[in-house]
Amino acid sequence: MKTEKDMTKMSKPQVKLVNLGLKSYLPTWKIQQKLVEKVKNDRKSENFLVLVEHNPVFTTGIRTNVYDSNEEKKLKHLGADFVRSNRGGLITFHGPGQLVAYPILDLNQFIHSELSGKKRKLLGMKWYIETLEEVIIQTLKTGFNIEGFRSPHTGVWVNKNNEKKICAMGVHNSDLVTSHGLALNCNIDLTWFDHIVPCGIEGKGVTSLSKEMNMPIRIQDAQTYFFEQFEKLYSCQIIESDEKFSE
Repeated sequence: MKTEKDMTKMSKPQVKLVNLGLKSYLPTWKIQQKLVEKVKNDRKSENFLVLVEHNPVFTTGIRTNVYDSNEEKKLKHLGADFVRSNRGGLITFHGPGQLVAYPILDLNQFIHSELSGKKRKLLGMKWYIETLEEVIIQTLKTGFNIEGFRSPHTGVWVNKNNEKKICAMGVHNSDLVTSHGLALNCNIDLTWFDHIVPCGIEGKGVTSLSKEMNMPIRIQDAQTYFFEQFEKLYSCQIIESDEKFSE
């Protein structure tokens, strides 16, 4: 006989973990798009959390006209890819040593509200992004005793007297199914960010867990805390996926 605790656990939305390892950005984006369609076609159960470490790439969001072909060539000359995506936010960098997570969630399974229509979508995405920020804030606190905070700009920051972004975020919403997500700097080479204005925010810097802790912090060191906080704050259960995904 199942206990009340078992029933509560079963009633939580399940999120399948898809760990892609080291993979370039465009093939990963194609996998995201396939998973979005999969979630849309099965509104009752399917959700995914794509975990990946990208080869060096500069990506822009929907406001891509700021970066002309000359800027694109300059950045590619550094040895990184350049991709114009449909996420929110401006330019950022992804590379080895960065925990990148793309939740593909049907927010209808997570939002407990009687709202409908446009207001439900707007408030649902606001809640989703704020919760995603809180996942990182609590990951920093519980795992590394680092105080993270929000600012008027999306993402998570540290060092209130000299604000530096430690986690960038840019998401996309298609009929309350999410894609894209977050990038937490673990032991990434921060000099890549010297070539851009990260997220289009002038006068602010970037940092990493390794820099803040003054010791090497690998992606694997942060993953466990991230998973714990994701499950807690989204009231879900992360399970290993036995499916194989390719672009």
